[in-house]
Amino acid sequence: MADNNNTVWVDVADLQAFIAAAFVHAGLPAADAGTVARLMAQADLQGSDGHGVIRLPQYLKRLQAGGINLHPNIRIATERAAMAVVDGDNGMGHLVMSYATSVAIEKARTAGVAWVGTRASNHAGPASLYARMPIEHDMIGLYFAVGNANHLPPWGGMEMLLSTNPIAVGIPAGSEPAVVLDMATTVAAYGKVKAKAKRGEPMPEGWMIDRQGQPLLDPTRANEGFLLPIGGHKGYGLALIVGLLAGTLQGAAMGRDVVDFNQDHTTPTNTGQAILVIDLKAFGEPEDFKHAVDRLVCDIRTSERLPGVERIWLPGEQSHGRRDEYARTGIPIAPAVLGELDQMATQMGLAPLVRH
Repeated sequence: MADNNNTVWVDVADLQAFIAAAFVHAGLPAADAGTVARLMAQADLQGSDGHGVIRLPQYLKRLQAGGINLHPNIRIATERAAMAVVDGDNGMGHLVMSYATSVAIEKARTAGVAWVGTRASNHAGPASLYARMPIEHDMIGLYFAVGNANHLPPWGGMEMLLSTNPIAVGIPAGSEPAVVLDMATTVAAYGKVKAKAKRGEPMPEGWMIDRQGQPLLDPTRANEGFLLPIGGHKGYGLALIVGLLAGTLQGAAMGRDVVDFNQDHTTPTNTGQAILVIDLKAFGEPEDFKHAVDRLVCDIRTSERLPGVERIWLPGEQSHGRRDEYARTGIPIAPAVLGELDQMATQMGLAPLVRH
């Protein structure tokens, strides 16, 4: 199936199988390949196309160049009742964060709240994947990370010492979709810039500026400028704090120590992430909380709108809708991305990605 722009739709199961096969070919154990493939396909399923299969060639380059450990010993380096630091041993970030999140969930069952940070990790896809995991256990998830390349200078500066440093929060609801906020501390995540470049689309004004302070609209020239923080100096401050919590606190890279994994395929990135999990049961009956969330969601959605506004959206609501839609119709893949994947499959001797 394709539209007038030659966009192709693929089934989520076929996409997951293709990704897993590529990772197995690169030497990742089958179980680990399946875990990473499932999370990457889920990223595309929810519309986070800057963090899904578009990243596969880049991940494979790092695996093949020895920049990521194929057989990591992911382990708890230090812990107390309500915290832990996970050493990822330079494994795939999806594996490290899945493990860290499961540790946080189990600790929160006992302590009511748990903070688990990582070091020696890698890029792990969209933040919301991990903020959503505790929701299934009647828990709230808050995720923080240091980005894998610096694209943001300090406010008023020129040297890019900070990254997009994302935040995600997942809050359970009852009959309504969970409230899931996933945001970079920059106006746009760099993955969205990469996705624009692959689709041959310009960036909106306000995403990036060049080194003369002029708007930068061509995503293929992104290395000539830098991303802008949300809310001006407030976004810069937020990016700094997230980096200190997700990176510095766990002994992970921050500032000049951050490795640009877009350019460097061999140096370990020592990526830092953190997940804070809150068990609703520690505060009362989970169903009471979720019903209260439902009421607030309904109040917001049905509140008075400005002229011309058709609907007020809640955080995560559009991603929820995409998951339902793409599960039925397939996931859209841009022609440039598909071409790169086909070329990669040919070189690796793999069957191409199945189209609808």
